[in-house]
Amino acid sequence: MHFLITIAYDGSCFYGFQRLNDLKTVQKTLEEALTKINKKMVFIKGAGRTDRGVHANGQRFSCTLDIPITEIGLKRALNSLVNPEIYIKGVKQVDEDIHARFSVKKKVYVYKINLGDFQPVLDRYVYQPVYRLDIAKMKKVAKLYLGVHDFHNFVSGSRLKSEAILYRITFKRERDILSIRLEGKSFYRYMVRNLVGMMLEVGRGKETISKVKEMLVEKRKIEGHTAPACGLYLEEIYY
Repeated sequence: MHFLITIAYDGSCFYGFQRLNDLKTVQKTLEEALTKINKKMVFIKGAGRTDRGVHANGQRFSCTLDIPITEIGLKRALNSLVNPEIYIKGVKQVDEDIHARFSVKKKVYVYKINLGDFQPVLDRYVYQPVYRLDIAKMKKVAKLYLGVHDFHNFVSGSRLKSEAILYRITFKRERDILSIRLEGKSFYRYMVRNLVGMMLEVGRGKETISKVKEMLVEKRKIEGHTAPACGLYLEEIYY
């Protein structure tokens, strides 16, 4: 039986999503729980590999089990083993050709920033800058990212491919929390944090919009800035 499963998790409790030897990761925790349920080793395929400290409200993974089990039965069994750091939001039995990563049509990330006074209880879940931000300038940077670009200057490490498309970037403020929502087809390692990092640096007056334009067109490596992991959420994935 093949399943596509939707989860939320507190990224501050894990060393990222991907399995890393003996370190506590989301993938390792889920695979251990599924193996207990299945009575046989289970490996999962995640839709995205979030970094250490990055959260998720709509991460997805696919897996195959040998035992007969209903969707609601699997949801209850998994939640009993992985709560409270991970919550299983939905379980759907799907065709075996559905792959959590390769079948994705769109991903949505949200970056949260506290524009008000420092709140200790929020520190693992939103970025709390100690400087003022010009939101209008940040929106101008966001417009430059839209469409198809080679984002090699916004990706960590060297890659053979760094071209991607961003469909939409929107800003929403609720009280003191600013949420930046990024929708696109493909996101590479550190890409969202680097995109937001340059928005923040331009917004605080430390970098210029012209540098962002240069980073999008120049083939040479230009160093940018990486936003902290605590404010980032993998929000939704569409198939």
